[in-house]
Amino acid sequence: MRVLQQIHSYILTRALPFSTLCFSLSKILSFCAISPVGNILYAERLLFQIPNPNIFSWNSVIRGFSQSHISATTQSVSIFKRLIRRGHPTPNTYTLVFVLKACSILPATQEGQQVHARVIRSGFSTNSFLQSSLINFYAKCENIRCARKVFDEIPDRNMIAWSTMIGGYAKLDMFNEALAVFGDMQKAGVVPDELTMASVVSACAGLGALDTGRWVHAYIKKQRILIDIKLNTALINMYAKCGCIEKAREVFDEMPTRDSRTWSSMIVGYAVHGHADDALRVFADMEKSQVKPNNVAFLGVLLACAHGQLVYEGQKHWDILLESGIQPSMEHYSCMVDLFCRANLFQEAYTFIKNMPIDPDPVILRTFLVACKKNKNMEKGESTGQQLLKLEPSNPENYALLSSFYATCSSWSKMGNVRKQMRDKGLKTTPGCSSIEVEGTLHEFVLGDWSHPEREEIMEVLSDVLRRVKAFGHKVDVSEVCHDVGDEVKVEALCEHSERLAIAYGILKTKAPVVIRVVKNLRVCGDCHEVTKIISKIYEREIVVRDRVRFHRFVGGICSCKDIW
Repeated sequence: MRVLQQIHSYILTRALPFSTLCFSLSKILSFCAISPVGNILYAERLLFQIPNPNIFSWNSVIRGFSQSHISATTQSVSIFKRLIRRGHPTPNTYTLVFVLKACSILPATQEGQQVHARVIRSGFSTNSFLQSSLINFYAKCENIRCARKVFDEIPDRNMIAWSTMIGGYAKLDMFNEALAVFGDMQKAGVVPDELTMASVVSACAGLGALDTGRWVHAYIKKQRILIDIKLNTALINMYAKCGCIEKAREVFDEMPTRDSRTWSSMIVGYAVHGHADDALRVFADMEKSQVKPNNVAFLGVLLACAHGQLVYEGQKHWDILLESGIQPSMEHYSCMVDLFCRANLFQEAYTFIKNMPIDPDPVILRTFLVACKKNKNMEKGESTGQQLLKLEPSNPENYALLSSFYATCSSWSKMGNVRKQMRDKGLKTTPGCSSIEVEGTLHEFVLGDWSHPEREEIMEVLSDVLRRVKAFGHKVDVSEVCHDVGDEVKVEALCEHSERLAIAYGILKTKAPVVIRVVKNLRVCGDCHEVTKIISKIYEREIVVRDRVRFHRFVGGICSCKDIW
């Protein structure tokens, strides 16, 4: 920049022809705006010093601000507004692409829609770059309906449009839709790139669809698609989230180079699978390889310590985190509270929360309320529950947890009051939903929902499971059902939990040694956990359940979580 400023001074002190002067200044402006070693603010000042800046100069500054930090991105929109007010020069397709990118980063929904209107009025609506930019803008603003509308109106979609639509669905956790668009892309004969495949692999990870994920991995190799660090990291995440941590490690070991995200993915993968020692080893290897651990790596190692009840290791890595200069996030604090609560260090958890420099969020309060329930600490549990309701008065999960706490403490009148508050507000808890992939098709089961076409066969398997589990000596734990109903109704309610329906379907449709893999949207309840352990023993089946918190691998009547989850 120092040399460039000298060149700038030299140009201004020479009697250059007007066209040469403007051309030279526009080149200086472009360097300042776009180069990593430039100065976007210098470029902005220069823009308004050039007598008649051309559209190239305007575009450079708009683009430069859109590539800067988020707080500066608003300047892209502001400068575009100044360009429109001046009326000259006329914005071109590049201008609109750059300002749409800025709108998607902010996100600035209203301004982006106005740009969309200008795209149509300017006759640029058939430009492929603008079409992809509009899809990206609406997806980033979480207006997937408009993104899909733009996508559907493109008669001849290129690879960028397909990739953007798939990525938009994947980022909004609309995984089935992402895979459906990928299927349409294949039918259209468009070959995807590594960016598209990273989104497809992420969709498989979100669904826990291992068979589909394996097929996608094979497709990537068959098509000889470049497997870069981002795609390799997505594959590690996919295998880890689909319950195949060994394959995730295989992909990890085969990578020639790894960045901080790759290391973090492997650490978190081991953590959610309950392999605390492996997570700690990978974290140590990350430090030895001179890759600086990021906040996700620390989050993974603290999560591993929590799931493994490794209090000393957790406190040691907490100190390392503080010394690293990384500002602990709420998620890091949550992991430490979880660590103390899982190790039944109730007072330590309470002291840690009280000494936090920031107010605890609902996740931390829920974690501590579960510990209060376990210890039947009425005073701290009640105050935590009321604090939780004050923070999130419209979250039904908080009311359900507090009523469960009161039920454990045998405070039935208070439990009834909480249930009444919930009814008065019209709140309903999220029903348990579990999915299982059989022969490449995903089957979903919801608590008490018997709409599946093979319900009769599933009911027969469930009856056989119930009979054999009862003969094994299992005593049903009805404490998980807080409704004021008889024990028989409670037992029936437990038997219809979504993961039991999915496991029954797995027993019906597959044979050993095929692993039964189930993904659940909620935490597995204690009775279902115990029953699944028994099923794995009496049916001699390996069962892997991914709940909202972690993985459970049931083999021979034993769970990998060691009954800590």
